[in-house]
Amino acid sequence: MGVEVRRILPYVVIAIIAGAVGAIVTYYAVPRPTGPGVALPTLKAAWIYVGPIGDMGWTYAHNYGREYVDNKFDWLVTSYSAEVKAEDFKTYVESYIREGYKVVFATSFEFLDPTYEMALQYPDVLFFHCSGWHIYLAGEQPSTLGFYFAEFYQIYYLNGLMAGALTRSGKIGYVAAHYIPEVVRHINAYALGALEVARYLGKNITIYVNEIGAWYDPETARNLASQMVSNYGVDVIAFTEDSAAIVTYCQELFDEGKEVYTFSHYSPMYSHGPNVTVSGQLVHWEKIYEDIVTKVYTGVYNKDNLKDYVDYWWMLKEGAVELGADFGMPINPQFVPVLKNVLFTIDDKLEAELKAHGMEDAIRIVDGEKKISVYDLVMLRLAQMMDDVPTFDPFTGPIYANNGTLMVPPGVRMSRYQLWTINWFVENVVNLK
Repeated sequence: MGVEVRRILPYVVIAIIAGAVGAIVTYYAVPRPTGPGVALPTLKAAWIYVGPIGDMGWTYAHNYGREYVDNKFDWLVTSYSAEVKAEDFKTYVESYIREGYKVVFATSFEFLDPTYEMALQYPDVLFFHCSGWHIYLAGEQPSTLGFYFAEFYQIYYLNGLMAGALTRSGKIGYVAAHYIPEVVRHINAYALGALEVARYLGKNITIYVNEIGAWYDPETARNLASQMVSNYGVDVIAFTEDSAAIVTYCQELFDEGKEVYTFSHYSPMYSHGPNVTVSGQLVHWEKIYEDIVTKVYTGVYNKDNLKDYVDYWWMLKEGAVELGADFGMPINPQFVPVLKNVLFTIDDKLEAELKAHGMEDAIRIVDGEKKISVYDLVMLRLAQMMDDVPTFDPFTGPIYANNGTLMVPPGVRMSRYQLWTINWFVENVVNLK
């Protein structure tokens, strides 16, 4: 096992002289040789990152996954390049290919086009693109190109439930990196959770959103959050930006006597805001990376079948994502009693769902009415979405757009295609951009 770190791109062509050329290792052959004194062949895999590994968000989490598999498998050699622009992607990858790398992980949406082009150009290299899908390609998907993604919309919905319960002003916010379908569905999931609780509690809630225009821009993220708080009265904020800037900002407000709550994003951020980080969406890229590299190494995945077999869209039930302010902390303990004290009356349908998941003890009789807490609602929805076949999905109609149009009829669940192409906001979302 080993890792090479390359931050400055060598633009000169390096001649790679392969010693022992007569016996080139085939990475996809099975079975593997075993026994005393038999050296295992190695697999060389490169990760291409859009941001810095210290960003505390997207790239940090991907690099943790890379380090995890690098440390676990003696036969795996990994390398990475950080802060790569889309226009430079090909040059980085070609450098790795010259050095014998047979697997490339392209970890940003904007790498999709160059990844597709490289897969056509290098049919003996396996390419895995994160957050892309075949519908976005300029042509037919090559057999050497697969897709993977750890999906957060279920968790954004759960965080929306908590945001709806905790807001005092009825105004919550979302600072978005880009208005691409991935982020739009996360904004909408967050809004749907808040609006569900609003209906139960009789609140009027507005969700304010704004766009940074970059995945990593702590200063702009903080400024947009500050504008939401100062100009619109927002007191709960979620975000898609690869730093803890908004969490730090909210903690500073708390220290000054003003309560504005927020959530971890991709990586645990509880330590940056222990009094304001309610929960969050955490990722386990290592789950996906372990599955991919072992299947490549054993020949399950090869240059003939990625198109047909590699399309990860893993969520809660696969263990690729986790609800939490920190790993193992689904909800910040400071907020558990608060959420348990927010009660609402349930209907027969919700009562049946609770009983189906063994949660009937959560039902309380208050003034002759059956009630549960928002905390118990969060736990119920979490359990439903972790079922082998999820029994709840937030993107089930009726769902209205913010212009009043019915977009999803009652009882209909949005398809993956609809979710991966979504370009409209749900009701009560106000776009500030």
